[in-house]
Amino acid sequence: MEKVHFTVTLCFQEPFWIGIYERESNKKYEVCRIVFGGEPKDYEAHDFLLKNFEKLRFSPPTDATPLVKQRINPKRMQRQVKKEIQTSGIGTKAQQALKLQLEQKKTERKKHTREQREAEKERQFQLKQQKRKEKHRGH
Repeated sequence: MEKVHFTVTLCFQEPFWIGIYERESNKKYEVCRIVFGGEPKDYEAHDFLLKNFEKLRFSPPTDATPLVKQRINPKRMQRQVKKEIQTSGIGTKAQQALKLQLEQKKTERKKHTREQREAEKERQFQLKQQKRKEKHRGH
């Protein structure tokens, strides 16, 4: 049986309220960011999740690391945090997953616009060719 752990976090980022939906299943971690207008109540965020779950676009799955519940010496923890920040950068798992999703959307958008631009160039070229043929039709 597959276990799915789901977390909803609501936070305020000027000027909107943001909902971060995190899903963890089969050692995979995915996240989705939703922008709410005004401050949503808890039941509104839950209702939104139930009604729109199929439409939510989660980030690509990343490996979920298990949480360590062992007490660590504060100085050792500080050293570990400093070391991790230097190697991986600042940000939570959710922020990193959202960043990955943003980069994928960006590449898809670039690909789509490039295809549109090339199609427009091809259309313009065909129009020019057609005009040239029409000019020489009478001779």
